[in-house]
Amino acid sequence: MQVLVRDNNVEQALKVLKKRMQREGVFREMKQRRAYEKPSERKAREHDEAIRRHRKAARKKAQWEGLIAAPKRRVKPINARGPAAGSAPSFTTR
Repeated sequence: MQVLVRDNNVEQALKVLKKRMQREGVFREMKQRRAYEKPSERKAREHDEAIRRHRKAARKKAQWEGLIAAPKRRVKPINARGPAAGSAPSFTTR
């Protein structure tokens, strides 16, 4: 895996690398390899993951075809401590 560092911005490059590694499942695999996993347990886990992937794909397809309703989108709550909606911003001058 390769990440380019632009303008000596190492923090941004590390952030991109971490995101790519997480997407590839490197961290999950490292966590699993900390302890020995019996072949029977591995087979059962992979079977369960396959079922989960299949159900998710079927659910997405049913939502796309309109057979089931898509989940409602969350609306961000208005910050109670901030200014009221529609009020003019307050500025202080010296």
